Amino acid sequence: MLNTKKVLILGGSGFLGQSIYKELCKYFDTYGTYFSARKSFEDNKQFSRYDLQEDDIFQILEKVQPQIIISALRGNFAAQVQAHQHIVEYISKNDCALFFLSSANVFDAYSKYPSYENDKTLSESVYGRLKIKIENMLLRLPKKKMAILRVPMVFGNGSPRIKQMKKFILDNEPIEVFPNLIMNVTNDDKLTQQIHYLINRNKRGVFHLGSNDLVHHEDFIKEIVNRIGNFNPIYKRVFTTNEERYLAVLPKDYKLPKNLQINSQEIIEHHYTS
Repeated sequence: MLNTKKVLILGGSGFLGQSIYKELCKYFDTYGTYFSARKSFEDNKQFSRYDLQEDDIFQILEKVQPQIIISALRGNFAAQVQAHQHIVEYISKNDCALFFLSSANVFDAYSKYPSYENDKTLSESVYGRLKIKIENMLLRLPKKKMAILRVPMVFGNGSPRIKQMKKFILDNEPIEVFPNLIMNVTNDDKLTQQIHYLINRNKRGVFHLGSNDLVHHEDFIKEIVNRIGNFNPIYKRVFTTNEERYLAVLPKDYKLPKNLQINSQEIIEHHYTS
């Protein structure tokens, strides 16, 4: 039975946004935004066109009046910041909570250890700093109004990463691997189930949604390529540092139930059996 709770997914036409929509639309009154015109979104009455740089997010928020907003927005960084300022303003005045898809990159300045929920954020990358800026806006809200979902690299059959790897293999171009990078990973299926659970159980706060184990980037990518098919790809090994570095978000303070946890091997097996 459909829950009457209204959910709005900003960036609903992207890879993750679409996956979240497919997971939630059977259970909640779910809406989404799209940017580039595709007939499937134009014809779907639950979707509204939204241009991050041209449109005011208030109009869509007022139209939908969601109880839950999920932000999977991508695009111009300054426009993202402004949009989230407006969302925070809306949330402050309405009975509403924001689930923000953040990234392991909020910790990319720390390379010696994996990162946990309450660790201080610090980033050397422009992308990581953008996510920190938006996280800090949310951390000023009452806890019941926000959830920060920090996500590592996302894989999955339809994921941009896998599509790009397949293209490189077919075009005989090198696939970059980082031998010294230790990370955790996730896929769209498990991530969307986890988000569904957090909404269902009214969970709020900071969550690390990745595999519960660590893996070397090079090993993981090579194993996936082996699953994709019998190829002889070219690998370009990129060393950003001589020492091993971590980019991993592990849960310590809030672990999800066993059935919602995943390890890197399951991600490989689940998606890439050729």
